[in-house]
This record gives sequence, C-alpha cells and structure tokens, in this order.
Amino acid sequence: MKTLADKVIEFNRNLKYSGNLPEGFQVLNPYLDNPETMEVMQKFYHKYYNDAHPRKFIVGINPSRHGAGVTGVPFTDTKRLESACGIKMKSAHTHEVSSVFIYDMIAEYGGVEKFYRDCYINSPFPLAIVRKSKNGWLNANYYDDKRLFEDVKDFMIDSLKKHISLGLDTSEVFILGKKNADFISKLNAEEKLFDTMTVLEHPRYIQQYKSKEKQLYIDKYIVALKR
Repeated sequence: MKTLADKVIEFNRNLKYSGNLPEGFQVLNPYLDNPETMEVMQKFYHKYYNDAHPRKFIVGINPSRHGAGVTGVPFTDTKRLESACGIKMKSAHTHEVSSVFIYDMIAEYGGVEKFYRDCYINSPFPLAIVRKSKNGWLNANYYDDKRLFEDVKDFMIDSLKKHISLGLDTSEVFILGKKNADFISKLNAEEKLFDTMTVLEHPRYIQQYKSKEKQLYIDKYIVALKR
C-alpha cells in the first residue's frame, strides 16, 4: 500500500507546466532546476508523511522562489528545512519571510512531527511563478494578472484534484490569504472540491504588516487547525 509520502513524491516527480503564459511571466520548476531539490523533498516527505493518515489541507498561493521554489517543501526555506526538520541542503541557502511565521506557528502547535501528522500544505499552482521587471525577475502570484489566471486555471483545478486524491480531508480547507480565497472560492463553486472554506491571513502579510500582532495570528491559526 502506498503511503502519503509515496503519493506526494510521485506527484512532484511528474510536475510540469507546459501551458500558455502571458508575456513577461515564467514558471520555475525546482525539481528540474536542481537535483538536490528532489533529494531533500523526498527526505522531508518520507520523514513526516510515511503513513496513510488523512490530513487537513492548507492551501497557499504558489511557491516563492526562495521557499518551496528551492526546497520543494511548501513554506520552507533552507534555514527552516535544516533547523526545524533536520534536513540540510548543500547547494542553496535561502531565507523566506513566510517560512519564519509558519515555523514559529508550528513550534507552538506542538512541533514539526505533530503538525505534519495533522496537516498537509501545498498550493493550487504548485510551481513558482516569476515576473520580469526592471530589476530582474520577481515573485508573482497566479492572480496578479487576469490573463495569467485564465492561462493557469485548468492546471490549478487539476492540481487541487490530484492533491485531494492523496487522501486529504475535504470537509474543511484552510486558505492562506484573502485574495487567494476569492479565487479558490470561484474554483470551488465550479468544481465542488471542499465543503467549507476557512480563510487565514497569509504568513507573508502577517510578517510584513502585522508583525507586532504576530502572536494573535499564531493563536488564530492554531485554534482553527485544532478545532
């Protein structure tokens, strides 16, 4: 019998986006760009998901190029991958703002083993998106451009269905970010993926704009995820 780890690794191994993109946008696939990403991703899932236990589904936007865009693990930069999860990445060193909040919350939740036994995090568009600017390539969200969303929408629906097929709990989904929730809500109305949607503020928003109230948001996350 396949474990959740086996299924997630298989999903990531086969992950590729070959659809259209508006001019000025690119998709980054860390599994193709860096062989070590595949290695550390597999170590992570074998360590925390090597069972068939159902998990709560936490849905981000799309990976940042400094978080899962390097490590292959959602909301996990190389610092947290090593310090919290005990998995060292030699070929890259990244710091990602959202990862700081997520791992502070995980610590208060009860630690990585407990959190990852209860929860699974991923994104409707599970690869990093970047946008060309005067200063080079910057992180982009799938909803930043109307044409971009239209181009990736079917891929997002397919990805969400594949995540659900891993054996996740669909009675309640936890959406990170209010704008993200608006778009997921539209997809959910069309596809009937989840029974209930609970919206939580995005970790990046909390770290950048609400850092003085961070503990309130950590508490909010934990109350929502443990009820």
